[in-house]
Amino acid sequence: QVQLVESGGGLVQAGGSLRLSCTASGRTFSNVVMGWFRQAPGKEREFVAAISWFGGRTYYADSVKGRFTISRDNAKNTVYLQMNSLKPEDTAVYYCAGRTAATMGKGRDDYDYWGQGTQVTVSS
Repeated sequence: QVQLVESGGGLVQAGGSLRLSCTASGRTFSNVVMGWFRQAPGKEREFVAAISWFGGRTYYADSVKGRFTISRDNAKNTVYLQMNSLKPEDTAVYYCAGRTAATMGKGRDDYDYWGQGTQVTVSS
């Protein structure tokens, strides 16, 4: 089992930045592919970014490419999502997710563990 706890959400103006953190416990963190998803009101949960076991590979949704950066610190059991140039359409609950398979995943069903989510609100 992996327990995931997100932090760092909040209210920010358009063009601003936030950094989300997700701390894991319960099993070897370095053997878990980590991802971020988000869900806006009335919409499906969508993929944002993912990072491989040791950070050598990253994937991004087209909507955040060039603005968001995913990274991880296995010594701290933590994955980060640096969000720059935020837009009102980035407003959502952001979820951290863990995948125990070695391959990367972009679908909700690809992930085995989920955090409770952290709210990000971008005002115009």
